[in-house]
Amino acid sequence: MIFNNLLNLINNSYIFSKKRIHSLYLRSNIYNRKITSSIINSLEYFPSPNLLDSIIKYDKKKINIENYSLNNMWDNKNLKYKDYRNLNSFFWLFSLDLKSSKKDTQNVILQWIDKNNRYYSKSWEVDIVAKRVISWISNSKLTYEDSSTKYKDEFNNIIKKQINHLINEIERSERVDGRMISCAAIILTGLTYQDKDGYLKTGLNLLRKLVKFSFDNNGFPKSRSIKQLSFYLKYFILIREWLKESQSEIPNFIDENIYYLGQAYAFTWQNNKVDLLFNGNHEADNLDFDHYLKKLGYIFKNQNNELGGYAILNNKKTSLIMDVGSSPDKKFSSTYQAGALSFEILSNGKKLICNSGYFQNPNHQLNKLSKSSAIHSTLILDDRSSCKFIKTKHENSKISHGIKVLKKNIIFEKNYWKINAAHDGYLKQYGIIHEREIEFYPEQIKFVGHDKIISKNKIKNLRFEIRFHLEPNIKIMKTQDNKSILIDLDSEGWKFISDNNDMNIDNGLYFGKKNSFVNNQNIIISGMTNEENQTIKWEIIKL
Repeated sequence: MIFNNLLNLINNSYIFSKKRIHSLYLRSNIYNRKITSSIINSLEYFPSPNLLDSIIKYDKKKINIENYSLNNMWDNKNLKYKDYRNLNSFFWLFSLDLKSSKKDTQNVILQWIDKNNRYYSKSWEVDIVAKRVISWISNSKLTYEDSSTKYKDEFNNIIKKQINHLINEIERSERVDGRMISCAAIILTGLTYQDKDGYLKTGLNLLRKLVKFSFDNNGFPKSRSIKQLSFYLKYFILIREWLKESQSEIPNFIDENIYYLGQAYAFTWQNNKVDLLFNGNHEADNLDFDHYLKKLGYIFKNQNNELGGYAILNNKKTSLIMDVGSSPDKKFSSTYQAGALSFEILSNGKKLICNSGYFQNPNHQLNKLSKSSAIHSTLILDDRSSCKFIKTKHENSKISHGIKVLKKNIIFEKNYWKINAAHDGYLKQYGIIHEREIEFYPEQIKFVGHDKIISKNKIKNLRFEIRFHLEPNIKIMKTQDNKSILIDLDSEGWKFISDNNDMNIDNGLYFGKKNSFVNNQNIIISGMTNEENQTIKWEIIKL
């Protein structure tokens, strides 16, 4: 143990020293000269700002830049980290009225250049730089048109300087999403300055590497994040539309990845039009994105029952969704939640059983809670999650010990559905495998579940809980005979029963809306393990 701790200390010290030396290099005159472009040329392609409609959340009421306090915009030392990032990304330019003063807009950019011409760690983070370049170029009607030759030279030089920085640092970035945005910024700059053999070629090559690094063989993100899936699809389509609008050749790999990501998007969203609360997802309402896709002529379909570690069975009225995938590799696990074998049930477009969502802020204690198995509709053993996480400074916690799905079987017939799977998250510590089987009988509108606690080491007297979470607006009550729980789902009546088991109603927290929480309720079956294998049966029946 002492030897391992010493090795970890030495390794951490080496990593810290390496990062420190690299940080000093980035601030040096040597690096500044390296990324400063010696070639001055002008914008030749002016992308349409509305191509970013799927990414930018526009304010309904446009803002005039004259309403901003322009003289001290970059002098506020008390900005919160999030506000600082938003200000320096310049995505707020998309909210400006086009009647805003071009002179004032360009003056703001000149002020930024004056204070940030050299590398500065906070304002030159990879994803912030990429967003800033995309925003400046996409809003060229305000940021570039009718400006002086001197201004244009400064603008063009700082664009290229930032892109050179991205090319140098993109593969060092620990933010995978930032790498995607950086590829987009490099490609856009190549198109804008007609630098097809330089920035454009480099950006496309980096994008190919990102695909190989981040996607599985079916084109699904290795993180298993549904939110990240939509993010990647939006940026691939954006890049394709830039290429198309600038009359440039569209590489086959871009069309291929849009196809696979589009199929996954149809699988996880379009088939149900409801946000599934697994692995970092929250209520997003993709209807605007659907409209954007329709406007541009993108149509996606997918009738598969399993993809990306999720099983989804549905008919016109009912859907059963279950997490049947292993945990991702540590480097892709920043938004993974310990919800192995958790499930959600939809009835007529409304959630009967759900997970409790994800609290995004990594520095808030609720982020850790939202990653736990307890906020998922699954089994919890000894008040412990099915996998362990390790916290890193200023970042989301990542997996230190993950889970493997040991078996799975999916049956989807007109009158009978079944999802069966097992995971080893409790095997190493407790010698226990959790196996879950959920059956659905469409004619009876009845779900039957079997949660099996399979003991390998004959460990007994561990407390188990099986939770079934409900959305905040759902009303539930226990019957007088204590044998069932009634669920009121928007005037639909359902009954939950679990004979011969301790069954109660418990309070919880719902994180389905981004970075917020409200109280909800959940049904809980609890008990103690014994030396034998146990099967806990439960049913959910429509009245």
